[in-house]
Amino acid sequence: MTNNKDNCLFHMKHIAKTYNKGKPNELNVLEELDLTVYRGEFISIVGRSGSGKSTLMNIIGMIDVASSGEYNFDGISVYDASVRQLTEIRRNKIGFVFQHFELIPDLNILKNVELPMLYAGIGRTERNKRAKALLEMVCLDDHADYMPNELSGGQKQRAAIARALSNDPPLLLADEPTGALDYENGQNIIELFHSLHNNGKTIMLITHDREIAEEAERIITITNGKLTTVGGGK
Repeated sequence: MTNNKDNCLFHMKHIAKTYNKGKPNELNVLEELDLTVYRGEFISIVGRSGSGKSTLMNIIGMIDVASSGEYNFDGISVYDASVRQLTEIRRNKIGFVFQHFELIPDLNILKNVELPMLYAGIGRTERNKRAKALLEMVCLDDHADYMPNELSGGQKQRAAIARALSNDPPLLLADEPTGALDYENGQNIIELFHSLHNNGKTIMLITHDREIAEEAERIITITNGKLTTVGGGK
């Protein structure tokens, strides 16, 4: 991976986030934060509870909006973009993986994986083909007809990762992806992330577990809303 301007996936400059601005309970969560992420990186974000790491991840994923600053994602100025452009970026360029899986309980695993493709307007035959291939990749091809409540925690997270990959996004954002899993299943998920990274995906994960953080190439530490360390992992 070459860290140059052409290889930049996104860049943030002077990003700040303040809740309840101007009120007695005003809370500054992020302060003048600069961050550049290059295609193909594997990055972990660590910090104590309340440090701002989840807020940063939500801003990166365009689930939340910064109070001030600049954010450029894949050549698009996010805060100048239309609602339609932002929707397309979230749908096609970012895959989300959550601690508690967020699978739709009344859809089987195959339909869960197909869902983002349905929103993207992909036809039924192609959706089905892609979803089956993704489930095979995460070793769940024989569980396609299972409902989420019939899977173990590790299986649910693998299904959630398959769903996050359904529109082939360049970036995966994972918020405590091993937090609800035992050690063995957590390690299996990290190995899956390594495999995806080796195949060109950009991976960013939030974790409170320093051992998990060390699996990444770059470790970003957030303290009181500021980047205090940008260091190397593996």
